[in-house]
Amino acid sequence: MENSRQKLGQLVLFLLLLIGGLTMLLPFVWAVATSFKHPQWMTSHPTDLLPRDAEGHLSLYWRNHVAVWERTPMAQHYIVSLTVAIAVTAGRILTSALAAYAFARLKFRGRDALFLLYLATLMIPGEVTMIPNFILMSKFGWMNSYAALILPGIFTAFGTFMLRQFFLTIPADLEEAAMIDGCSRLGILLRVIMPLSAPALATLGFLSFIGSWNDFLWPLIVTNTKDMFTLPVGLAQLQGDYARETTLTMAGAVQVLVPVFILFVIGQKRIVEGIATTGMGGT
Repeated sequence: MENSRQKLGQLVLFLLLLIGGLTMLLPFVWAVATSFKHPQWMTSHPTDLLPRDAEGHLSLYWRNHVAVWERTPMAQHYIVSLTVAIAVTAGRILTSALAAYAFARLKFRGRDALFLLYLATLMIPGEVTMIPNFILMSKFGWMNSYAALILPGIFTAFGTFMLRQFFLTIPADLEEAAMIDGCSRLGILLRVIMPLSAPALATLGFLSFIGSWNDFLWPLIVTNTKDMFTLPVGLAQLQGDYARETTLTMAGAVQVLVPVFILFVIGQKRIVEGIATTGMGGT
């Protein structure tokens, strides 16, 4: 009897997860299908989940994806987005690793209090610091430049916390052995700690890349020319110029998702491993 109830509970849980997964997947399926629909068919059948031509026959209408590149400088948007996302990701990994190692291994007065104060910044909404950052970028003369797009985003308290928790799981004996061999603190971090923290670094890198790649509000504020627009801003401009052409907008959205999808497929194992193990160490 108890075994039957357990199986029934597992079945109900599976069905709930399946329904939730399909609910989240449905908008993505609709967007992909819409990007391959003929505009005439989209106007008359907006809820159809299959790509069709103007007469309603199953067909992939590739013209939408070509038109996106003809009507907006997508290549330049890709270059800007990739440059910013890679630079922000590298900067966050570097700064978070340095700070996390200091909070995890170095002993100094007020370390724990400083760490709690640093974590408290997570409760501050990004909109609160946006105006001071904007003023700083303006005073430095960095508006509409890569510096304005990259520098404010390379520091993250979340990344420091995540890496600190992972660093605490690494045995201190490895560091002591490295110090006996004459390795410096920086050398220990680069040659011992970071290689052993590949899953956590991959997770932080993926989350940082996604956050920078999808960031819309900050690039919209600090850029004012199309050659410095990131993909989200360029896509919004496309939607503004061709608001009634839903198929065109969806084609652009699908193209924006492609690099993120490829990155996740390549690093899925590391990302899942990092999420599963990060934060299980002691304090």
